[in-house]
Amino acid sequence: MRPDKSLTPFEIRIYRHYRLVHGIRIAVAFVLAFILVRMLNIPEGTWPLITLVVVMGPISFWGNVVPRAFQRIGGTIFGATLGLVALKLELYSLPLMFLWCGMAMFICGYLALGKRPYQALLIGITLSVVVGAPPGDMATALWRSGDVIFGSLLAMLFTSLYPQRAFIHWRIQMAEYIHTFSKLYQTSVSPNLVERPRLERHLNQMLNNVVKFRALITPASKETHIQKSIFEAIQTISRNMICTLELQTNAHWASRESHFLMINSRKLRDTQALTLTTLTSISQALYEGNPLPVKANSERLTEIIAELRELMQQQSPGALQETSIHGYVWLNLELARQLELLSQLICKALRK
Repeated sequence: MRPDKSLTPFEIRIYRHYRLVHGIRIAVAFVLAFILVRMLNIPEGTWPLITLVVVMGPISFWGNVVPRAFQRIGGTIFGATLGLVALKLELYSLPLMFLWCGMAMFICGYLALGKRPYQALLIGITLSVVVGAPPGDMATALWRSGDVIFGSLLAMLFTSLYPQRAFIHWRIQMAEYIHTFSKLYQTSVSPNLVERPRLERHLNQMLNNVVKFRALITPASKETHIQKSIFEAIQTISRNMICTLELQTNAHWASRESHFLMINSRKLRDTQALTLTTLTSISQALYEGNPLPVKANSERLTEIIAELRELMQQQSPGALQETSIHGYVWLNLELARQLELLSQLICKALRK
């Protein structure tokens, strides 16, 4: 998929109600698969339906369903092979069959703690399904194995019809996070307030939302082939920005005298205005897929950072005694640096 693809209002509306769409998709897929199983009169027809729900149910994004389906097919083939051997051994010696199954389950448990736990568990699940057939009944065992593979292919087919992309969902969630951050930042530096705003609950909620973004990183990286390190860096910066905003609000409202000095500083006002402009540009870029305005603001942020450093160096020894002012200037410098780095990373993600 193209990372810089512009998102339409319809797509944004669909992804904001992705749970509803996911439920409808599974319901339609199940009914159609059930009709297909009945029309074809497939033996052991419950297994394709079970597999369909197992593969599609927990994860709806294309970047997760495809690897999950292939892992299920691989685990099914290997587990079915072990199960067929077990059924053959049962005809000669029941204890030998038990020994074989015990060894197979040992492999399953050992691999379940490795890199592909889902596939390892499917080996054990398929083995259980196959050996549950009547002794020596290879036909039933083969049908069950084939049904599981058939169900995985159906899951991939139904998921490929207008699939949900984790990267698009990540873009929308990030844009909403940036928009919320912008509103909280604007509130914290507003010269029209006479009392400190209560932002703690909103900041905690925003931090919880950022933590949830991590679940989208792996499937988004698989869908776009963008390095996971870029998503991880954006995740870290987004979390740090919330902490910086909280500290910045504390410094901004530390005392009445320092508060009036800070709101009357021209350079600080310019910094705040550029910060809000940059946040708006990032949010729009995530929706529109155009990183050029973000890049332009990033260059201006570099100039602001230099001006803030100069402002800190110009502070007289007496002024440095007002630690809240000095700390507030430093926090503005830190937030500008974080925004500059975030802008660069967003541009990389959208131009991949």
